[in-house]
Amino acid sequence: MKNQSFSIRHGQSDDISELQKLFVATIASVCTDDYNAEQITVWAAGANNKEHWIDLTTNQYLLVAHNEKSILGFCSLKDSKHIDMLYVHQDYQGEGIARSLYLAIENEAKRLQQTQLTSDVSKTALPFFEKMGFSVISPQTVIREGLALSNFTMKKELK
Repeated sequence: MKNQSFSIRHGQSDDISELQKLFVATIASVCTDDYNAEQITVWAAGANNKEHWIDLTTNQYLLVAHNEKSILGFCSLKDSKHIDMLYVHQDYQGEGIARSLYLAIENEAKRLQQTQLTSDVSKTALPFFEKMGFSVISPQTVIREGLALSNFTMKKELK
């Protein structure tokens, strides 16, 4: 653990390029035990979906964890109740960044009077979401470019 301090701020359109790089690098390094090389390539290609990244920064509640040098992670809340993305840089895994981002997102959902959060979660992220109190609704298979990617639809009741 690096015990490096970080801050959380709202994400903005100027962050898109750095967020895309973090997204690709995290998938390519952190998810290799759960997905094969072809699946990782297809998943990481989501970085090229410009409309999604513009939506992320303009229509979603986006939080970014950063230090003085770079973005360390990010999390987004779509439609006030769905965690669309949660990624932490490969070099900062296990340092509380995902937890801090998640708790801030959950607080926003509660502020908006949501009673439940949902997310579509990778095999890699499943243990984290379970620790945060989510339960699996159902496993699912997403087809991208002809390849099957397994993940889980999860939910958490908010109190």
